Amino acid sequence: MAGSLKDKTVLVIGRGSGIARGIALAAREEGANVIVAGRRREALERAYAGEAAIGTEAVDLTDDASISALAARVGRVDHIVSTASARARGQIGDLERDQVRLSFDTKVIGPLMLARAFSSQINEGGSLLIFSGVAAFKIEVGTLAVAITNAAADTLTRSLAVELAPIRVNAISPGVIDTGAWDALGDERKAAMFAELGQTNPARRIGGAEDVASAAVLAMTNTFMTGLTIHVDGGERLV
Repeated sequence: MAGSLKDKTVLVIGRGSGIARGIALAAREEGANVIVAGRRREALERAYAGEAAIGTEAVDLTDDASISALAARVGRVDHIVSTASARARGQIGDLERDQVRLSFDTKVIGPLMLARAFSSQINEGGSLLIFSGVAAFKIEVGTLAVAITNAAADTLTRSLAVELAPIRVNAISPGVIDTGAWDALGDERKAAMFAELGQTNPARRIGGAEDVASAAVLAMTNTFMTGLTIHVDGGERLV
């Protein structure tokens, strides 16, 4: 599969760590010229300092003017990957409207506006890849807002695949992935959660950013795949 993205331009929206970084580096390893974009360009420049074939840009997916400006600066691309999210965790009594709105704005409306801005700039054979998540498929107390946001992203994927055809549109639905996103739990709680999930999910391990990145490369390079949600969750949604 080496070189499967040779000379393609891949725009990855997200942070300079975790899943977004894994995808950016994997695309670069497959020969792509990569542009990474996020709210804090300075942080991205630090994160990717010294990395060849990776440029940095600024974008705020909750701001249509920012998205349009990014499209004007970047020009034509082959693939766009949006990993941005703003999780609104908690039970119903804990959730505030602004929290839930930001979650939708970042992960659903943002990619929709991204598709609108870039639809005429995606090269033949190109694609858009957005992110859903296991919470949409495995309902648990405390993840209500995350679940409905991810479910909306999943539906957005199928809708865009039809409306933007022949541009391909797919989604990745990760389970629990070992990134810095879980560090706030503290070492002890994080280790306990990972141990439990690693013993109960069918894959019998916790996923890494590289697992998601390889799925992202597949979504970008398989030209007969569209409207699909790829579950990279070790079977977590099944148990």
